[in-house]
Amino acid sequence: MNTLDGNDRALVVNGGSFGHRFVELLQLHSIPHTEICPKPGYGIDEADLAPFEGACYTAFVVNLDETSTGVLYDIKLIGDFCKRNGLFLIVDAISAFLADPIDMLADGIDVMIAGSQKALAVPPGVSMLTLSPRALERIERIESGIMYLDLKLALKNGERGQTPFTPAVGTLLQINARLKQLEETGLTAELERISTLAADFRKRIEHLPFKLFSHAPATAVTALEVEPPVSARTIFTTLKDEYEIWICPNGGELADRVFRVGHIGDLTVDDNAKLVSAFDDLKKRGLLG
Repeated sequence: MNTLDGNDRALVVNGGSFGHRFVELLQLHSIPHTEICPKPGYGIDEADLAPFEGACYTAFVVNLDETSTGVLYDIKLIGDFCKRNGLFLIVDAISAFLADPIDMLADGIDVMIAGSQKALAVPPGVSMLTLSPRALERIERIESGIMYLDLKLALKNGERGQTPFTPAVGTLLQINARLKQLEETGLTAELERISTLAADFRKRIEHLPFKLFSHAPATAVTALEVEPPVSARTIFTTLKDEYEIWICPNGGELADRVFRVGHIGDLTVDDNAKLVSAFDDLKKRGLLG
């Protein structure tokens, strides 16, 4: 609402529940848009973008890591397309931030959205926006129409080191401490830590009757598909109730087909081993087919 208006024509990637949420936001704010709808579990490629070359669009909206399917979209591909066509690029990087490499300048990202609760690993409640000069120009020009979410007010108050209204102060203090921790360990080390956890988990499950759902897997989460009559929802419920282990269930049409395992936060390879041991036990019990 702060950077797009009715004069824009947006392309939006709708490959899962979070991509669909962006579609709903564009509808809510009456922004003309066209959906790019990859098959669930797949990314997008040049062929998906080719029909829109030079087609008078003004903006591109994508959630980089479609967490509902475990897909990481190719930000270099998208960034190059937006540069060629002069598109304003909005990226939800909430699950990709600190888990997959992102270069906002090189990729031409105008708005990058991050959240406190993913790889930053502090409680939810704070969203962070990084804005390009083009984004600042749009914010100055566009009237948001909502006082409490007006970025003009946020930017103006930021000049004095404040927010326009009382934020989640406790979470901000934890973010500050976490960022200092990352300064000490280094960004590369954090990316490698999460990548190692993901690779370790995916190696450990090779003997199990699961199939990677994502054909372009993100690092933060692994989406796994099961074959009927095995139910992904039942696996989630059984692990929670009988093993005190929480994985991520899916909703909608994927509820019984796909579950997800996260690799961000205070996790270790020992946690991977504990989860896989529980999977092995479920297999012995005949609950994995």
